Amino acid sequence: MNSLVYDGTFEGLLTAVFEIYERKLYPVKLFKGEWRSGALFEEVIPIVTDEARAGRVLKGLRKKLSAAGVQRLYISHMAEIAGEDCNVLGFIRHVFDSDQNIEEDYGNRYVMRLSEILKMVRREKHRMEAFVRFQKLNDGTFYAAIEPDFNVLPLLIKHFKSRYTDQKWMIYDIKRNYGLYYDLHDTQFIEMNFDELSKPVNVIAAYSEDEGVYQDLWKNYFNSINIASRKNTRLHVRHIPRRYWRHLTEKI
Repeated sequence: MNSLVYDGTFEGLLTAVFEIYERKLYPVKLFKGEWRSGALFEEVIPIVTDEARAGRVLKGLRKKLSAAGVQRLYISHMAEIAGEDCNVLGFIRHVFDSDQNIEEDYGNRYVMRLSEILKMVRREKHRMEAFVRFQKLNDGTFYAAIEPDFNVLPLLIKHFKSRYTDQKWMIYDIKRNYGLYYDLHDTQFIEMNFDELSKPVNVIAAYSEDEGVYQDLWKNYFNSINIASRKNTRLHVRHIPRRYWRHLTEKI
């Protein structure tokens, strides 16, 4: 068994694919980060990301898959779901080992698994678009903290940039410690260092003076439209899972 260790990037993944075919490695397992083998006959091969080799693999994928198929592959990997690297690798190998387009070959377990991953990621993206609650800071920027199950922040750019084009805003993924910032012109990914007194989820000290007023108005609106006799907690939790409540103004 060969264990390939790569840096977790999409380019690193494609470089690993290049190495597998160049060295004719089989069977293989793929891991992110550092790996210490405990198996006596297991060879650990570190993969150094190579843009040229990754580019050659990507070119080959574009010949075998539609543009949408390549995008779905990228999103499935970008989601950073633990334990799915080997399934993504299996999908890519199935692409290259088949004479025909395999995008709808749902009888193959790798194609089926990537389809399931994509559905989960799209569901999480939709939830983030619905559950983001911005808070106005002193400098006029609207800030929101999120903790999505998967890495969907890059998928939110189009929605929020088109919907809030006249406002500066920042959405920060506190689970992965990076965020998306829009300055009225462009969006960029950022990272920030928070000390113990200023957690990314708790920026009350930086609120604008009227933020509290608007939060109270929002809570009063939800209370006013609530019909106690029609309360259905089970249905409510199914649509808005409890893990999202800590970032919802109306739930705080």
